[in-house]
Amino acid sequence: MRELMVIGEFAAHSRLSHKALRLYADKGLLVPAHVDPRSRVRYYEPAQMAEARLITLLRALGMPLSLIGPVLSAEGGEAARLVAEYARRCDEEHRARRPLALHIQNMLSGRPTAMYVIGEREVRQQRVAFVQQHVTAEHLGAFLGEATEELFAHLRTAGACLSGPVFAVYHGLVDQDGNGPVEVCVPTDAPIEPAGRIGVRLEPAHRQAFTELRKEQSPYPTVAGAFEAVTAWLHDRGLRPSASAREIYYPNWADAGADEHVMDIAVPFRALTHA
Repeated sequence: MRELMVIGEFAAHSRLSHKALRLYADKGLLVPAHVDPRSRVRYYEPAQMAEARLITLLRALGMPLSLIGPVLSAEGGEAARLVAEYARRCDEEHRARRPLALHIQNMLSGRPTAMYVIGEREVRQQRVAFVQQHVTAEHLGAFLGEATEELFAHLRTAGACLSGPVFAVYHGLVDQDGNGPVEVCVPTDAPIEPAGRIGVRLEPAHRQAFTELRKEQSPYPTVAGAFEAVTAWLHDRGLRPSASAREIYYPNWADAGADEHVMDIAVPFRALTHA
């Protein structure tokens, strides 16, 4: 009979709590070698200690459980590459947070910030094809890309062309906790029809406040500061949003340098009426 360690013994040697071991088992990361069918006591093989130690290290690195599974199942070289890729993304996210942290510090200290320049413009009525979905920040990038490609394919099938830049409307907050929904829109002057999850509607003419962002300012969470700056600009002038905030993307996005203008943050608003 193979040597097995009861969960308490395994927890003591691995320094993982019973709660953590049950969570990792439920997620399929560290499954007990045997579960007694009557007592439901969990048993582990000593060889599983290496996986337990690796999971502990990856969690200390801040890696989500959803990313740990692929690391555990990959071969040595591929596993190392996955960890390196995660560390690279963490570095990028850390750099992206610095401007937002500075903006928040200035806001809390009452100091003016020149980080965002707010303008106003008129936007004509547009027919748009759209896809709407609830999505969190973790999956936002993938959704934006997939929805845009789906909408472009629909336009090609209909023989229609874009009549303006692609934009995404945020009908609710999108972060680690909020999930929108988000509506990706492609404007066209052609009389296209809905199909599947693709809808078609008229985007009303409106006036909007906006700020231009460079490529280096576009990643989440830096972009959150731009949304806040436009909203604060409206509030300071006694103006009310008339529709949801949006990101407007320009065609140079893929090939643009860090200091090139690639997108706008915009909020439609109701102009003040004077007696």
